[in-house]
Amino acid sequence: MTFRSAASAVLPAGGAGAGPFGPLPAVPHEDGPPLSTVPAAAPHAAVSIACSGEGLARARSFTRDTLGDWSLRQCSDDATLVMTELAANAVTHAASRCPGEPAVRLGFRLEPAHLLLTVSDPDDHPPVRHSPGGDAVLEEHGRGLRIVDALSEAWGWFPAVPAGKTVWARLSTRPPI
Repeated sequence: MTFRSAASAVLPAGGAGAGPFGPLPAVPHEDGPPLSTVPAAAPHAAVSIACSGEGLARARSFTRDTLGDWSLRQCSDDATLVMTELAANAVTHAASRCPGEPAVRLGFRLEPAHLLLTVSDPDDHPPVRHSPGGDAVLEEHGRGLRIVDALSEAWGWFPAVPAGKTVWARLSTRPPI
């Protein structure tokens, strides 16, 4: 595990918006628009999960329960799939690269017209989106971030201080037309 100074973290414009998962990124995944700073008073929820199948089940139930409590059932299916994919990546890679029992933290923050999902883990390696092609269509692994990309308006990641990273995705909360 590599520790880094606070100066190396990606901070949002104005330096505000820090939450239990660190600052929100100023620049998202290369395909998406910049993320705005989120007000600290925005509704939010968080939970830690184990790096196991039970942890992933908890991620799914946490997502459905939180969105049900916030009357956002219209985006529950997409949010559950995105959160499960992000959590599965964190559980898989953090468990294999970090000693002990690494903590994976999940979070939601409700923005005007958007839901921000975050998954934080102690692994410093950035997420890798595999390109489709050839036999990749039939591969059992490697499609998660393509699913996240397809279902979210934007997604990205930023390094956490003192170590690790947070991967985030932003979904619309507006009902489909």
